[in-house]
Amino acid sequence: MEFNAKEVKDQVIRWIRDWFEVNGKGCNAVLGISGGKDSSVAAALCAEALGKDRVIGVTMPNGIQPDIDDSFRIIKHLGIRSYNVNIGASFEALMAEVESVLGHEASNQTRINMAPRLRMTTLYAVSQSNNGRVVNTCNLSEDWVGYSTRYGDAAGDFSPLGGLTVQEVVAIGEEMGLPIDLVKKAPSDGLTGKTDEDNLGFTYAVLDRYIRTGVCEDPATKELIDRKHRLNLFKLKPIPHFDYTEPAIPLE
Repeated sequence: MEFNAKEVKDQVIRWIRDWFEVNGKGCNAVLGISGGKDSSVAAALCAEALGKDRVIGVTMPNGIQPDIDDSFRIIKHLGIRSYNVNIGASFEALMAEVESVLGHEASNQTRINMAPRLRMTTLYAVSQSNNGRVVNTCNLSEDWVGYSTRYGDAAGDFSPLGGLTVQEVVAIGEEMGLPIDLVKKAPSDGLTGKTDEDNLGFTYAVLDRYIRTGVCEDPATKELIDRKHRLNLFKLKPIPHFDYTEPAIPLE
């Protein structure tokens, strides 16, 4: 079945309005603005659903962000309020403290994941000071293979794109008339210097087709996708907890 971008866009907008009616009537939507498709589309959807005055974009460079002008451009395009919070000093101070306690350098993955976790801390600080609710901007494709940082970009209060693949998010961005170069910008974590597809080992087009149809011609790619999906399912589930059951009272 062909994806109807306008119809789905309207459905997401209604869903956002309904969610806020129950979970934050009159509150603002607060989200990080990276200048890529996901944050751009999520911001545009929230602006149309709630009105631009109730959307707050937050740019959070880690020191110097070469493409930060893309973030400022989508903020201006949508006419939303914004804050720029540089996490660079906090990142370096925390990393130095952690490494001092460890007695050795932190792992590369630790460095990669610390920035998005600091960004989520920043978003909640801005949100709680502005009567807000934090927008999770992950899409279904990223979630499917665990391409997100737990308690970092994987966190948030609601997820308008969580049921949409990369290709579908792009289609909605085009439908909404967002700057085409931002909508089709090669997705990157902005941390490793590589694109998402470089890091994943397959394209989003292949992944999206597999998610929606179950078809993946290359057995090695299918196995890789299945493995990532299986190993990262825990990121999408609530924290497991021990269920205490009171012992049965013996009958006398």
